[in-house]
Amino acid sequence: MKVTTADYIKLHFIVFLFGFTAILGKLISLPSVEMVFYRTLFAATGMAALIYFRKGSFAVGSSIDLWKLVGTGLIVALHWLTFFGAGRISNPSVSLVGFATCSFWAAIIEPLAKGKKIRPMEVGLGVAVLIGLAVIFSFDFRYPLGLVLGIASGLTAAIFSVINSKLVTRISSYTITLYEMSAACLGIALFFPVYQNYITQQPLQLIPAWQDWIYLALLGWLCSVYAYSQMINLTLKLSVFFIQLALNLEPVYGIVLALLIFGRQEIMAWNFYAGTAIIIVAVALYPILKNKYEHHFNSPLQ
Repeated sequence: MKVTTADYIKLHFIVFLFGFTAILGKLISLPSVEMVFYRTLFAATGMAALIYFRKGSFAVGSSIDLWKLVGTGLIVALHWLTFFGAGRISNPSVSLVGFATCSFWAAIIEPLAKGKKIRPMEVGLGVAVLIGLAVIFSFDFRYPLGLVLGIASGLTAAIFSVINSKLVTRISSYTITLYEMSAACLGIALFFPVYQNYITQQPLQLIPAWQDWIYLALLGWLCSVYAYSQMINLTLKLSVFFIQLALNLEPVYGIVLALLIFGRQEIMAWNFYAGTAIIIVAVALYPILKNKYEHHFNSPLQ
């Protein structure tokens, strides 16, 4: 399928929405694990309603595909738990730098999963993005466990993105989103006892404030149902690596939105602009280099 300018615009709108989740996460008063539970619950129920009213299909074809969707949903849950967990035990900077490894992992996992050669160019661009984010967030090695969890969030993001890019060739992206969000919600619910007894050691906070319901609806329906399903659709045209590469602009969008919404007037330090420039150049170079060396991109694995 031919890639159009509209596809690139849609991808960056999705990245913008994912960046907006950081703003919603700050506005929601619930702890991160409880928040992710409601996020997946809203996403699952919203997608079920959308499929029903659009007279779509709830069928997945086979029991094997069903179990693949359930397993992938659990990976999604693990991704969000490790991402927010990294930020909680260290700081958002370490979490985001760890998550940025998703493009590096995708550069390795996607070609292996699809029987193609690992592309040195993609690995190089993935490393460039890591350097850009390290510059932005003034990378700090004082949080080794936070870094490990952040890298785990990047690895799991690459894994479920590659799996979805193969599933969407035979299952609707809406159906994929429904089953994966349902499995993620169930997985987090089953994780509650471990979280309560061994991590937080406090009662669960499962009663949102009235304004939280509005923010959770936006988080679940706009930033999950729409953004997640459309991102899966884009894997029919764009490589998982490029999508993950573009997702590294998420923290940049998030910081800009935070400045606009929360009224922070201070000027960003030079490292923000330098790191952002590195990321933008890496993202912009990919489609140019891909078009130039297209014949190398489709070489089979030797």
